[in-house]
Amino acid sequence: MGLDIRTVSKAGQTIGVLIAALLIVFMPAMVELFDLMQYTIFVVMGVLALSLGFIWGFGGILSFGQTAFFGLGAYTFAVTAINTDGSWAAVGLAVLVPAVFAAVLGYFMFYGRISDVYLGVITLTVTLILFNVVNSTAGDAYTIGNAALGGFNGIPAVPGLSMPGDPDFFFGPEENWYLSAGCLLLVYLALKGLLRTHFGRVVVAVRENETRAALLGYDPRIYKLMVFVVGGAVAGLAGGLFTNWGAFVSPTVFSLSTAAQIIIWVTIGGLGTLVGPVLGCFIMQYLVMQIGTQQTFNADLVMGAILLGFVMAIPMGLVPLMRLGLVGLVMRLLPGRARASDATVTETTAVEGAK
Repeated sequence: MGLDIRTVSKAGQTIGVLIAALLIVFMPAMVELFDLMQYTIFVVMGVLALSLGFIWGFGGILSFGQTAFFGLGAYTFAVTAINTDGSWAAVGLAVLVPAVFAAVLGYFMFYGRISDVYLGVITLTVTLILFNVVNSTAGDAYTIGNAALGGFNGIPAVPGLSMPGDPDFFFGPEENWYLSAGCLLLVYLALKGLLRTHFGRVVVAVRENETRAALLGYDPRIYKLMVFVVGGAVAGLAGGLFTNWGAFVSPTVFSLSTAAQIIIWVTIGGLGTLVGPVLGCFIMQYLVMQIGTQQTFNADLVMGAILLGFVMAIPMGLVPLMRLGLVGLVMRLLPGRARASDATVTETTAVEGAK
């Protein structure tokens, strides 16, 4: 039997995962400590990008409020870590609290039949409310256990995670790299596996045609709610990893600039993919880091210009574009496949995981 497009695509994905795993293992030996810390925050934000890439690209839900779940996860981690001295319960609660919050918020939005436009407005408003609430918690009265929320000053000196079985050994830069990069890879594989299940196929069907899915006997509201909860949990995990990395958290984790950046990452990388948001996140963070070393250009201005360029010139994003070109080239090189149509390639590669 000859190779087909699906086989080529799966082989490429497997190779990509193996390369990522090797980079995770050997990166600390390849770069300086400062660079390793920078790359750690890259992969943490990659987890955050995955959260929006999943709910927007596959669930069809454009949320402007991923920073709400990100911030809740960050603050939950900080408060729990301070009260438990670096216990791994901080990670679990950083995932659970945003997931529960997403479930409550999503229930009222989806079962209240809020339209997509108002859904974006509501999630944005919730983010602004959380920012202002946390920003107003300065003073001794605003404490949770031993953790003072600190208002606009944030929570400093947050204990990092300790090594399981050795509570006196706290994670350093190398351990944080392995943890954060490993979480990015595991979240990617978990979401990839979820999309291959019956649930994932229904989610994509709801995104494509909600009315048709309902006529087939599926309740779009519950599927959209579950996607929203998963996205909130992943964003919360990113928030916990962020606080663990920096040992500090402030109300800026709820900022609108961060919310806008996530949308830019996903748009540039490509909707309907899981690799795209991560790639877009890495590219834009690297550009912002390089721009920050000079005073000629403003980083926000450059990001805005790049977004406009991609929306007008490459609306599908980088990864779908590269996939179409690469798979099309491979299929033309395979024996007996020289006349594979572009329509077949496009149909097969347009939506990652919906096979």
